[in-house]
Amino acid sequence: MKIIVSHDVDLITAWENSKNLGIVKLIARSSTELALGKIDLAQYILRFEELLKNKLHNLGELMEFDKQSNIPSTFFIGVNHGLGLNYSLKNAECWIKQIIARGFDVGVHGIEFNNLEGIKKEYDTFQKLSGLKKFGIRMHYLRNCENTLEFLNEAGYLFDSTIFNSGNVSRVGNLWEFPLHLMDSSLFNQNSRWQKLTLQQAKDITLKRLEEATKTVTYFTILLHDRYFSDSFKAWKQWYIWTIEYLRKNNFEFVSYRKAVDELQIDL
Repeated sequence: MKIIVSHDVDLITAWENSKNLGIVKLIARSSTELALGKIDLAQYILRFEELLKNKLHNLGELMEFDKQSNIPSTFFIGVNHGLGLNYSLKNAECWIKQIIARGFDVGVHGIEFNNLEGIKKEYDTFQKLSGLKKFGIRMHYLRNCENTLEFLNEAGYLFDSTIFNSGNVSRVGNLWEFPLHLMDSSLFNQNSRWQKLTLQQAKDITLKRLEEATKTVTYFTILLHDRYFSDSFKAWKQWYIWTIEYLRKNNFEFVSYRKAVDELQIDL
């Protein structure tokens, strides 16, 4: 079993979320987690400092860690607005270019999932901004419908990693579908809007899922949102670092989605 690591970019600046309830939700979440004892006062203060600094991403820090750890991760950047994803195309293009320059792969964090015309528009926009000829996608909030994969294939995407289940890689036309197996927010929140698990509980579940997956899964996919690679989300950051270190110590091989596609196509 090989490991694929990816990062969804939902937020860049606080200012870009000032015209909706994004900042209010961040404050409400932090206050609730502090009251429930899920975070300490230091983390609570750090989250407000990040708001004041107008910085809600940790892309530079995460790329540095992944680079030092030899992780060929893939970053998914949005080129459309919706469901709290509000950063500008200017910011999207800036970070797309920085990610590519650092040697990482980058794909679309999609908004349109049930409209072929909208999906094609996002594809074309990202292609113009990135200059890439082939790339993949993951839908924001993992939204999908019965036609999503067919639409993505028709639009020209190389791969998708939206479907959240314990299955194995599959193919729809020329599109490779890599199920998402382990996601930070689903792990820690457990279908809640607030953090429910401790770091140790998250580690225990991670080990269990890895053990189960080795029996049937060829490519095990992991998602950490770059927002959580911060001491203001201490358990989340520590979980990611621990997971990467555990996998490396146990000699798991890390590959990118693009490398996995190359390997799969050889076997056709």
